[in-house]
Amino acid sequence: MPFALKNALLTFSFFLFISIVFCQPSGDIQWAPDGNGYLFIKNGSIVHASMPGNNETVILAKELLVPAGQTSALAINSYSFSSDNQKVLIFTNSKKVWRYNTRGDYWVYNFQKKSLMQLGKSLPSASLMFAKISPDGMKAAYVSAHNLYVEDLISNEIKQLTFDGSRKLINGTFDWVYEEEFNCRDGFRWSPDSKKIAYWQIDAKETKDYIMLNTTDSIYPKVIPVEYPVAGEAPSPYKIGVINIETAQTKWMDIPTDPVLRSYVPRMDWADNNDELIIQHLNRKQNESNIMLCNASTGLSQIIYSEKDSAWIDLLNGWSWIKQGKEFLWESEKDGWRHIYKISRDGKKEILITPGKYDVMEFECIDEKNGYVYFDASPANATQKYLYRAKLDRKGKAELLSPANQIGTHNYDISPNGKYASHSFSNYFTPSASEWITLPDHNALDGHKVFHAVETADSTKSNIKFFKVKTQEGVEMDGWMVKPENFDSTKKYAVVFYVYTEPAGQNVKDVYGAGRNLLYRGNMAKDGYIYIAIDNRGTPVPKGSAWRKCVYRKIGSINIRDQALAAKEILKWPFVDSSRIAVWGWSGGGSATLNLMFQYPEIYKTGIAIAAVGNQLTYDNIYQERYMGLPQENREDFVKGSPITYAKNLVGNLLYIHGTGDDNVHYANAEMLINELIKYNRQFQLMSYPNRTHSISEGEGTFMHLSTLYTTYLKEHCPPGGR
Repeated sequence: MPFALKNALLTFSFFLFISIVFCQPSGDIQWAPDGNGYLFIKNGSIVHASMPGNNETVILAKELLVPAGQTSALAINSYSFSSDNQKVLIFTNSKKVWRYNTRGDYWVYNFQKKSLMQLGKSLPSASLMFAKISPDGMKAAYVSAHNLYVEDLISNEIKQLTFDGSRKLINGTFDWVYEEEFNCRDGFRWSPDSKKIAYWQIDAKETKDYIMLNTTDSIYPKVIPVEYPVAGEAPSPYKIGVINIETAQTKWMDIPTDPVLRSYVPRMDWADNNDELIIQHLNRKQNESNIMLCNASTGLSQIIYSEKDSAWIDLLNGWSWIKQGKEFLWESEKDGWRHIYKISRDGKKEILITPGKYDVMEFECIDEKNGYVYFDASPANATQKYLYRAKLDRKGKAELLSPANQIGTHNYDISPNGKYASHSFSNYFTPSASEWITLPDHNALDGHKVFHAVETADSTKSNIKFFKVKTQEGVEMDGWMVKPENFDSTKKYAVVFYVYTEPAGQNVKDVYGAGRNLLYRGNMAKDGYIYIAIDNRGTPVPKGSAWRKCVYRKIGSINIRDQALAAKEILKWPFVDSSRIAVWGWSGGGSATLNLMFQYPEIYKTGIAIAAVGNQLTYDNIYQERYMGLPQENREDFVKGSPITYAKNLVGNLLYIHGTGDDNVHYANAEMLINELIKYNRQFQLMSYPNRTHSISEGEGTFMHLSTLYTTYLKEHCPPGGR
């Protein structure tokens, strides 16, 4: 299902074999504003390393972060500096809010006064969210208990700016579904002149709660309500307000919306000045996007740029201002490929600056001084990734910067001035190596570590093979396969398919660790399994928008058929045992596992489905409606794509696993599926993990139990080895 469904899997380092996760930023390094150095935490202190020599200087020693009356220094979860570098904001004692630790305590260290002060000291402990020092360095703003506050950094006077906040009326942050599907968490922005704050208000009073029960932490169950709009339910209304710091008065922006269907504003910021906001406004179906400028004083808004799509519009990086706010860069798939456009402030002029039949995979940075934009792409191989740059004036072709002899997947963290980058590389047989480089020459600064990793790697020692498979319908897909050790082509082997199949996840990537299954206790190759993953149409691979969006209103149909028809081709291989075919997946992959087992029982004999959406009508509106439309208009597509519709067809061996405390894919999915299987006397095995969330990670011994269960079931019902 959606990208955040995968976040929880990070708990057990599943990123090594589930390449669909949307990772929370690690915060390991922060580039200095001038781009000639970076900051990082070392032994509890904040250290600056200057480039190109990586010469280290302690900026804020651990000893200075000991609060009065205490003996231990603050543990730094994250940090940020004021614009004049005279103050540093420390986030500590963090607590989880749904997926990430976004609530905690904030402290400010003042370099001039050599003092350490806690923000929001009169407010409940670990209740502050998203604290930010104002651009002038004089104040800090934060959210606590759904209200906005501002605090003077000299007098420590706290001023409450909003007073109506509650679990159902949310100021400065977001409800569950905005966080899950739009990656919206921090919900307010300082104006450049430090006099105003723009913020979201989400009104979830009419949004129904999904009631979860915590039945394990006390004798009597505890009710846990989560505001959760399922597909077909109207979104929680939003407002965008600009609040004056002095008067605490809010001016609401006049943003048109459908009074019945409603709409979304997933992106908002100041429009590179003190007078206007820029927002992205999406209609309910998320197939029409308007970029709007809003007057911060009058609230009046105007559309400056629009686009429509016959399927949906992916939410990308937002705008990047250039030429002192006269133009901005914007990503769009309007010509069938994901590209970067340069758009004038009034929206009347646009230039495609990355033309060609390829997708921009990631927007890296802008080197405006030298007139370049840096981005990742892989025109020739959808399983890999490389760094390119293109001229902002569109003159000339995009230039490949990644070394031509380093074939695989490159990742970069580029300095603001475009001169330096942290570079890492791997492919399926080359362990990941990292180095510091200069750009655009891509010259290594610290020993050519990637070059040496490539030179010493030996592809012949890997039993992973990348392949392409073409179905009887002419659809060609990428896949990887891990063959058994001591493979004998005269024998037939059991095959285990790992699946995800939906728009949020690409499995087949040329990275080190591809083909690993950390849920399996032991070594699948040594035990004698063939392990395979295939990326069907609808997965977010860089093959153009037609590839990705042909599944609109057909999730559970096209993606499933592609997988099944690919499996049919693989069953023709002489070393594949068609009587021992297994499939497994988590979340959206669990849904795919169920659909494959139910719709194609002649192929898949054993399935392990974890945390699956059994009924698409139970999942949240932002994700499910984006890809499937509105149930009020095409309910039959939701039904047709849901595993419970086909549960009566189960023939093989099914292990179904779900956490009862899953706030993402609710346990109701398990019980709806169970009812259908009971109705048709279809026998299966069920494992419910009490009070575990979508990651099934909580509680002592949980992972050991889960992996043992998984492995035992697989070996029993799909035994490994050549025959």
